[in-house]
Amino acid sequence: MQIIKYPARSEWASLLTRPTFDNTSLFATVQKILDDVKSRGDKAVNEYTEQFDKVKIASLEVTKEEIAEAEKLVSQQLKQAIEMARRNIWKFHNEQQRDLPEVQTSPGVFCWQKAIAIEKVGLYVPGGTAPLFSTVLMLGIPAQIADCKEIILCTPPNKEGKIHPAVLYAAKVAGVHRIFKVGGTQAIGAMAYGTESIPKVYKIFGPGNQYVTAAKQIVSLRDVAIDMPAGPSEVEVIADDSANPAFVAADLLSQAEHGVDSQSILITICENLVEKVQEQVALQLEQLPRKELAAKALQNSKIIVVKTLEEAVEMTNEYAPEHLIISTRYYMGVAANIVNAGSVFLGNYTPESAGDYASGTNHTLPTNGYAKAYSGVNLDSFVKKVTFQQISPEGLTNLSNAIILMAESEELMAHSNAVKVRLAHDDDEEPFDNCTRR
Repeated sequence: MQIIKYPARSEWASLLTRPTFDNTSLFATVQKILDDVKSRGDKAVNEYTEQFDKVKIASLEVTKEEIAEAEKLVSQQLKQAIEMARRNIWKFHNEQQRDLPEVQTSPGVFCWQKAIAIEKVGLYVPGGTAPLFSTVLMLGIPAQIADCKEIILCTPPNKEGKIHPAVLYAAKVAGVHRIFKVGGTQAIGAMAYGTESIPKVYKIFGPGNQYVTAAKQIVSLRDVAIDMPAGPSEVEVIADDSANPAFVAADLLSQAEHGVDSQSILITICENLVEKVQEQVALQLEQLPRKELAAKALQNSKIIVVKTLEEAVEMTNEYAPEHLIISTRYYMGVAANIVNAGSVFLGNYTPESAGDYASGTNHTLPTNGYAKAYSGVNLDSFVKKVTFQQISPEGLTNLSNAIILMAESEELMAHSNAVKVRLAHDDDEEPFDNCTRR
């Protein structure tokens, strides 16, 4: 890890850059695959699956028999852990259900808002180096609570053409309706455009590598909505002399093991903490099965020493981390000043991994600084808010002068006329009835 002590503010922008990779040809490659999937459907999907995942798939959709078989392969202990996570995720997200009650904004003018589920959603869960069944829970459970009518899941198969049993079991628990053995750009294209086997959806959710991220961004321009731009995972820890060096090191490593492009940052006001954290990182790293991966990620990671917690907070809000752990004596006061972060973890006994799995909050979060403008996935991600209004004749009269004046000032005379014809209407006239009835 790089050590930077007391950097000047002019250095912050360069210090807080994320790892970048040459993606000059990436978007052209992704666009070519998307166009191919759009025009050739299942045939293109199967060819790319064979090319990238090194397996021929007889049928893209996972069968009920495969799900039943997978359930038998998941240990009872893991099922119990998944159930605990499911309960907490359900409870936290279920409490997010809110409709705006009817409001009378003016006499005779009634407005309200209703949350309506997005009918068709597609969940993407990467394969890669780990079976991310927790992501299935994080995406599937809110979709189930929202009552989305069609919830499909795409995830890449292994070289035997199968999906990890825990992923299939989690999908069943989370209420996913259909599961498909397809990953990468071709999965995003299939969900965006629809194929003979995979239905088109209205919104796509889920993390992925740089190709998946690029594919989501491209299809979101005109074909389908997406949850957010999401790239490599990241964590930041703010620490003072009350932090436990072993805990801090464990949190930095828990993010580093995601992938070589992950980033872990420690910002501290305690210079004495630096060496102790480094020692713990080296010690704990040797115990990790994925230590080579984590070690590469640590090359992108930094320990930054600053003078005050106020400076640490300012730097954090500039960085806008996906995950933020506040390991300080008065962590609530620090947290009160955080405005840019995906998810915040408070105190020495709140590891980021709790949010990743079982505390109940969602772990699908904005990365790469997008926390300045995006929220993490929540129940609102799976609904759209539709507004309604009902106006009485008296209510329209009360609003009419303002509407007419504003419309005519914008030179939109038809808008003005829509009010005037109603004001001129005589309710005592015979109602219009010229409908042809059979």
